[in-house]
Amino acid sequence: MAGKVINLRGARKRKERDSAERRASENRAKFGRSKSEKERDRKIEDKVTRHLDDHRIERPDDD
Repeated sequence: MAGKVINLRGARKRKERDSAERRASENRAKFGRSKSEKERDRKIEDKVTRHLDDHRIERPDDD
């Protein structure tokens, strides 16, 4: 006849933890990049910048 007795505080905390984990998982997929991916992108950007700087034409000042 009687339903199962549950601790409402524990159920609320479990629900909040599950919600936080789901949100964290979505953010990891959306924003997360591995260290090697960040390093690769940084090296590519450095190489492009260095290439452009090496090929820059310096013009004398016209005073």
